[in-house]
Amino acid sequence: MHKDIIIIGAGLSGIGAACHLSRKNPDKSYVILEAREDIGGTWSLFKYPGIRSDSDMYTFGYSFKSWDAQKSFADGPSILKYIEEAADENGVRDHIIYEQRALSYNFNTKEKLWTVCTKNMATGEDMIYTCQFLFGCSGYYNYAKGYTPEFKDQSRFEGEIIHPQKWPEELDVSNKKVVVIGSGATAVTIVPELAEKGAQVVMLQRSPTYIAALPNKDKIAAGLKRVFPKNLAYKLIRYKNIFYSIVFFNLCKFYPERMKNFIIKGAKKGLGDFPVDPHFTPNYKPWEQRFCIAPNGDFFKAIRKGKATVVTDHIERFSANGIVLKSGKTLEADIIITATGLDLVALGGVSFQIDSKPFDISKSFVYKGLMLSDLPNFFVFIGYTNASWTLKSDLTSEYISRVLTYLDKHNYKALKAQVIETNLERSPLLNLSSGYINRAANTLPSQGNKAPWRIYQNYILDYKMLRIDKVKDKRVLFS
Repeated sequence: MHKDIIIIGAGLSGIGAACHLSRKNPDKSYVILEAREDIGGTWSLFKYPGIRSDSDMYTFGYSFKSWDAQKSFADGPSILKYIEEAADENGVRDHIIYEQRALSYNFNTKEKLWTVCTKNMATGEDMIYTCQFLFGCSGYYNYAKGYTPEFKDQSRFEGEIIHPQKWPEELDVSNKKVVVIGSGATAVTIVPELAEKGAQVVMLQRSPTYIAALPNKDKIAAGLKRVFPKNLAYKLIRYKNIFYSIVFFNLCKFYPERMKNFIIKGAKKGLGDFPVDPHFTPNYKPWEQRFCIAPNGDFFKAIRKGKATVVTDHIERFSANGIVLKSGKTLEADIIITATGLDLVALGGVSFQIDSKPFDISKSFVYKGLMLSDLPNFFVFIGYTNASWTLKSDLTSEYISRVLTYLDKHNYKALKAQVIETNLERSPLLNLSSGYINRAANTLPSQGNKAPWRIYQNYILDYKMLRIDKVKDKRVLFS
């Protein structure tokens, strides 16, 4: 099968990219290759209790489709429904081929074509597709398994050990002693949900994370919706929230101690008599790792009401009935949940070739956050780490639309970003110190120390670069 464009992945980015093509470049043929049986990516895969967005839906939603529900931080099923509606409204489902796991990509420089080799996950059959342009929309998480470190004497534990990525649908936690290992967004989401279901919950963390309570209903957004037409109100709310997030992020960067005290003060208010130190006083600056949100302060409420607690310690070993800590204390458990993070995998772990010769993406630089140096006709969708993923993926689609129009106007068939700087310094692609990022740093492409090779994590700068600045650039070779 040949198409102008092949999109890898029918998740949030892939469906969004397809919708943009349908709206902006309807003359281009495309197909989406999805390894699973469903659309939605993360939002159809993860089933753990309380799964939700940790970005507000007015920025996490697509630019072309308003978010009309009242909740700012939506649950997983609501987000999945939103993605499905976007796909149906733009006729995307007819372009999806399911259970096609991509194995390898090879670009033929003479023909200006990509060959995509896949395996049918149902039949085991190998398939071959060709296209002019390839979109990498598979995100950077390993969908097969999450990250779980090896714990001493883990096999001795007689209860259940569960990773949130493989959550059993019929799990009953009522009246059970549950220990949740971890302090990231997943743990902060699961703890209050399990407490509401009647579990006795302990969140066990090695070190604290910044957690802030935000209202789940935006009063300003509600007012704008009453005054303005739906689509205009959505845009105004979206830009308001973008502005707020940029201001907050930069305050954290330029005034880290003040912002740290401000955040900890907010946690103290939500916790009541539960001690803030050492459980909510991180040893790193705000936004050096991903920030956690507790909609309506649900996490703090569960602790304040005595339905959940937090223990800050290190694991010495597992025992038959729980976890022995280095402090000598034992946490009894019927169920242990390892909310210890996810494994990153670069572009789905697929092998790249140019003219049948291996191409190492870890040696590449990322151009404008969406192309890899020396890799022709390939676009990668990478969201923000300090804001909504979708803000950047939308900008990526808008830029690609401009590129496709430019290529057609000048009768070009290919483009390739090239490093022309002689002193470009290499730095990690993702600018967080989180463990899951550090573990995969050597497998990912790099960013540089100056534009357009640097990723600024700033919507305003990216808007200018991707929607206003000219497509023609001395670093891009058109052919």
